[in-house]
Order: sequence, then structure tokens, then C-alpha cells
Amino acid sequence: MKTRMLLAVAFAAAAMLISQGLRAEDAKEPKLDGIKCPITGKAVVADKSAEYMGGKVYFCCGNCLAKFKEDPSKFEAKAKAQMMETGQLKQVACPISGKPVSADKTLDVAGVKVAFCCNNCKAKVEKATPDEQLNLVFGKDAKTFVVK
Repeated sequence: MKTRMLLAVAFAAAAMLISQGLRAEDAKEPKLDGIKCPITGKAVVADKSAEYMGGKVYFCCGNCLAKFKEDPSKFEAKAKAQMMETGQLKQVACPISGKPVSADKTLDVAGVKVAFCCNNCKAKVEKATPDEQLNLVFGKDAKTFVVK
């Protein structure tokens, strides 16, 4: 009887520890390997971040963090691109038309796979310069990304 009771207590304790470990795993920061600062393009560090759109934007240093906090709208497109790259945002519609996307009409924009509703929207972004692509896809008018 004692053995069964001890086994039950041990099992309950193990289950609780596993459960806490899973919750801790869920709360982890996104993987930042290869992620670039939206201000300088340098590698980011985990402890230099700002809350933005319900997620976090990461920076290489305190100076960049301060610049972002002064005027986040100035860096909106790059911040959203970084949040997509870190898996904090998901795409819910075409960034050009706002219509549902097609899985076979995609383009890499700033290291992020972006889907479009049609070849016309895809071509509009494809023809743009890299900076124009960022603004077309992730800028103020693009309301097609939401926090996961």
C-alpha cells in the first residue's frame, strides 16, 4: 500500500514538473539567431527589446532601442518584418489587396516568405526595390499581419 501511494505521489510530482517545464518552454523568447536590428542591421541581443503591436522587437544595443522608442512609426516596416521572421506575427491576407492569399503565390521579402492573392499583387512587390518592398508589404497601409 505504501509503495502504491509513494508511486502515485511521485507520478503526480513528475507530471507537475513536466507541466511547468512546458509552460516555461511556451514563455521562451523567440530564436534570435540571424535576426537583425531594424535600425542598424546588426545582430540583435535578447535583453534589448521593446514591446510593439503585442509582441517584441529586438535591437543590437540600447541606442537603437532608444531611437525606436522615440518614434516607432519610423521603423514600422522593418519592425513588422522582424516580428514575422521571429514567428510573432502571422499573415492573414494579401498585403496589397487585403484579399485571401494563395499558397502558390509567394515571394521572399526581407527574409520573410510573404503570400499574395494573385500574380498582379506579387508582381507589384517583385518589381519594387528592397526598401519599397518592405514598405509595400509591412508599412502603415499593410494591415494584414496579426500577433499570433
